[in-house]
Amino acid sequence: MRFLKGHGTENDFVILPDPDGELDLSATLVARICDRRAGIGADGVLRVVRTKQAPEVAGQASAAEWFMDYRNADGGMAEMCGNGARVFARYLVDAGLVAPGEFGVATRGGVRKVTAGATGDVSVDMGRPAVVGESVTSLGGHEYRGIHVDVGNPHLACAIGDPVVQLDLTHQPNFDPGVFPSGVNIELFNAVGPSRAVMRVFERGSGETRSCGTGAVATAVAAAALSGDTTGTWTVEVPGGTLTVVLDAETSHLSGPAVIVAAGELMLAE
Repeated sequence: MRFLKGHGTENDFVILPDPDGELDLSATLVARICDRRAGIGADGVLRVVRTKQAPEVAGQASAAEWFMDYRNADGGMAEMCGNGARVFARYLVDAGLVAPGEFGVATRGGVRKVTAGATGDVSVDMGRPAVVGESVTSLGGHEYRGIHVDVGNPHLACAIGDPVVQLDLTHQPNFDPGVFPSGVNIELFNAVGPSRAVMRVFERGSGETRSCGTGAVATAVAAAALSGDTTGTWTVEVPGGTLTVVLDAETSHLSGPAVIVAAGELMLAE
């Protein structure tokens, strides 16, 4: 099968063009593709399918021609991926499948409007994040309280006093399965200035990643709530680069670089 490789602030993905929905993409195969030693290596897989050919989202076909079938590195399906949506959009434009400008992308979390020029950064309308409540996580003997934010997928964004660059995220931080029965993406961040935060993230099904788009939005929401101003523009620094999150009363926007870096033929078999 044909593949491409792309990343958004070093949150990297294998892209599998499958316009007619013919691939049998099992969790085992996804995990092998994402293996950084025995496969291509990635934080996840983006399968590119015509929305009308994907029964689970066929109802979105009138608003979005293409469905982003996103899978985590462990093969599990996910509702939404912010950086993935931006890389997906960059692929659609570069491949001539959509014209540069604004268009819809179907996801399990609903249609997302993206804006992608012929070159340059890609922006995605992430919808209105929902603040669900509070919860706690523990890591390295420390407990951190954070805000539970739904960005189409679940997040726990925790402002911490310890420098995030010093954290050991080799293992998943603990969380309350009663609050997050399907798992959760955990962001640990330092607010380092007006409308600016430094973030690291442990993504469910993928481990620590160099960046997370939905996590950046969740971090901006949590940081804004702590500052007392829930709207405005936030700069979120992640290990792989810098993302911009704009929060207003109705929605949120995520912007940053998205690039395609390779293409080839995949010869893995189950």
